[in-house]
Amino acid sequence: MTEPPRPSPPDPSVDLPLAKGTPAYRRLTLAMLFAGFSTFSLLYAVQPLLPLFARDYGLSAEGASLAVSLATGPLAIGILVAGVVSDRVGRRPLMVAAMFAAGLLTLAAAIAPGWYALLALRLLTGLALAGVPAVAMAYVSEEVDVASVGAAMGLYIGGSGLGGMGGRLVASLVADVADWRWALATVGLAGLAMAEAFRRLAPPSRRFVADDGGLAAVAGAVRPLFADPGLRLLYLEAFLVMGIFVTVFNYVGFHLLGPPYRLSQAAVGAIFLIYILGSASSAWFGALAGRVGRRQVFPVPVAVLLAGVALTAARPLVAVIAGIGIVTIGFFGAHSIASAWVGRRGAAARGQAAAWYLFFYYAGSSVLGSAGGFAWTRGGWSGVSLYCGGLALLALAGAAMLYRVRPLAVEPPAGATRPVGSEG
Repeated sequence: MTEPPRPSPPDPSVDLPLAKGTPAYRRLTLAMLFAGFSTFSLLYAVQPLLPLFARDYGLSAEGASLAVSLATGPLAIGILVAGVVSDRVGRRPLMVAAMFAAGLLTLAAAIAPGWYALLALRLLTGLALAGVPAVAMAYVSEEVDVASVGAAMGLYIGGSGLGGMGGRLVASLVADVADWRWALATVGLAGLAMAEAFRRLAPPSRRFVADDGGLAAVAGAVRPLFADPGLRLLYLEAFLVMGIFVTVFNYVGFHLLGPPYRLSQAAVGAIFLIYILGSASSAWFGALAGRVGRRQVFPVPVAVLLAGVALTAARPLVAVIAGIGIVTIGFFGAHSIASAWVGRRGAAARGQAAAWYLFFYYAGSSVLGSAGGFAWTRGGWSGVSLYCGGLALLALAGAAMLYRVRPLAVEPPAGATRPVGSEG
């Protein structure tokens, strides 16, 4: 009588995190690139189409801007919920579902029978997309070796920037030769293709452990965050600088499509190539803050943002475009420092600290971005410049207050030249 086969010993590598250079790691990083690109192309592709919505539906600029605000507002709220949901159902399943839902909703928006139907679909798109940025970092951190997390997240962030630029550019180009419905259909189909690529490439979660801590545990982690004056100011900065950035890009299309410039839709869309400057700015200011200290460097990109807003008020087209470029450099620099600073000060509850940062970030896009439409309607581009300049002055005052906030009492690593607490 033959003995039954003995079970194979468990493979110890199953529970090991993914290391850089392995096939599974390469698949995950490519999947994260698609996730970032898809999310931000679907979210902001409508921005250059706002003048077309205003024309076709007889809307004011602030009315048309709801196509952006009614996606970013629900996204801000959804981020606070999606992290808790992912603790129960898993990171990857939520991201897959979110990406497919957002692509389908964008495709449906292309055939929406009216303005209110389009807005309802944009609202649902924002809620769906919350499932990606809210859990992307948690998914990567759980599955990837600590030494390789930075590179994996770098591709996600790079994909986010490319998606924000690419979605706007593609929508503008397609709308210029067809109409905005074909533009949305193109972006929606691309989103579905990237969702399928993510589903095929992203490795199944191997290290996820469901957490049933409940909302009480979440609330308990939140209270200390808002007790920190530094975090409160950083949340305010996120609200203000994102509001400025979105306002500029929401209404610059109205400005440049009209007299005296009368640019084409494609030419206005090409302005979003300026996002490339933001990627370089983010890396440069982030590295500078790491060497010198965040509180010392943070006022600089905020001042650059203010200078860019002032330059856009000039009449020559080259000055307007240069100003938009400087606004982009300042915004991405400030955002890169502030987001890293939040992670530093909120280290005891880093996930919740980051979620609240993103909440205020997208709330600024939704609330201040729409409010900028009233400035456009009542004062034209001069009104928008004054409005954004006022917000930038508030952000600069906040940066000065952050400089005086008591730093965290953390000793620098051996050999470091930064003063104690310079990162906190």
